[in-house]
Amino acid sequence: MPAQFVAGLDLGSTGVKILVLDHAGTEVLVEQLPTPWVTGPGGTTELESAALMAAVGSLLETAADAVVKHAQDPEARIAAIAVSGMGETGYLVDDAARAVAPAFAWFDPRGTQQVDAMPHDLQKDFAGRTGLPLGAQVSVAKMLFLRDRGLDIANLRWLNLPEFVASALGAQPASEMSLASRTGLLDQDTGRAWPEMLAYLGVAESFVPPLVAAGASLGRADRDWLPAAIRGAVVTVAGHDHLVAAVSGGTIPGSQYQVSMGTAEVILRVLDDPPSREARERLAKYLINCVRHVVDGQFVLVAGVKTGLLMRRSLQLFGISDAHGRDELDRQVCSLPPGGYLPAGSVMVKGARNDDGVLALTIPADGVTPPEVFRAVLLHGNDEIELLLEAMNREVPPATSTLLSGGWSAMESVRKARTQVLPNVRVSARSQDTAFGAAMAASALVETAAANSH
Repeated sequence: MPAQFVAGLDLGSTGVKILVLDHAGTEVLVEQLPTPWVTGPGGTTELESAALMAAVGSLLETAADAVVKHAQDPEARIAAIAVSGMGETGYLVDDAARAVAPAFAWFDPRGTQQVDAMPHDLQKDFAGRTGLPLGAQVSVAKMLFLRDRGLDIANLRWLNLPEFVASALGAQPASEMSLASRTGLLDQDTGRAWPEMLAYLGVAESFVPPLVAAGASLGRADRDWLPAAIRGAVVTVAGHDHLVAAVSGGTIPGSQYQVSMGTAEVILRVLDDPPSREARERLAKYLINCVRHVVDGQFVLVAGVKTGLLMRRSLQLFGISDAHGRDELDRQVCSLPPGGYLPAGSVMVKGARNDDGVLALTIPADGVTPPEVFRAVLLHGNDEIELLLEAMNREVPPATSTLLSGGWSAMESVRKARTQVLPNVRVSARSQDTAFGAAMAASALVETAAANSH
């Protein structure tokens, strides 16, 4: 029998990644390409489907070559692929699941006017129904923007980014629950599409493809352009990236904060019972989401800050573009005394709130250096995180431990800052928790298929 492997794809804000595991769960390959965004004026950021699939195709070619070489077997194959990725971003597609417009980044400001123009009853009902704060970040804002720009969406469907890629590989179009929870189209109480929002959009219920649980088998990768080692792989959608990262190490204790540190820094709490509608409304005032987990039947509180975005823009401001430069800055920040060298108020930072993301620095003093600025950015993130924790703790008992994961957690200065506001912090040993979690979802598919064959 040919050697079999599984793969996890992670469609992230910074990079598109693939991780391959062998039958023993050992990492064979981790590869990444930059997410091919196209940026425009005023923070607009979009993603053409052809560019995305070119990146995915390149990674799949690399993965196919890797498994053949690793197994020293020309018949080696990837038996299953699971796709995870960022929420809110997706494509409007036609009957053939072809994108008819670009995808907008979750931090793209377009849709703000459409949110402001939404009927009062929908605005008032939004947080309680969907578990999301109403703003330009939710997918429905982008849908309304495209509709108002003249796109006829009545006969189209919406696919979140991982669902679109899964469909492009050959899977049946579907809407995975944790990703559907990010759109503003899902009623959290019923677990179905929200009829009043669909009516306002001017679309039928079929606009949302069939809702499925994370990890459900959705068909096989059967496209002619796929490498032979991948063709025939079972395909699934693993779900929203932060939630997939959270379960990559197994079940999350309810008493733990799971902090995923990417472009967005996300703080998760897992709940066995859904929050009440009133709790969802209260939490939404602090931009905290109450949505479906990738574990069927569970819910999560999702509190986000855009600290990763601010840190990235800080590095760009300092002219740092490589790992060596980042490591040296990290060392310099850690070498600062606890209060820094400057008087209080020498560096003031804004922008970490989840509805902001614009790095704003006010420097009314001389002698300010990059380490001092980066330290101030980290402490600003701490201030915003404390506000979110206070809001969450009014609804559920405070967590007693924290697991940090994601790229920014590799910096000692970041870890030290977060220990000031988060309890009993430990750091994940994995470099790519989301891609690993997706690969584990693919592995579960293979195990289920094997069990059913006996």
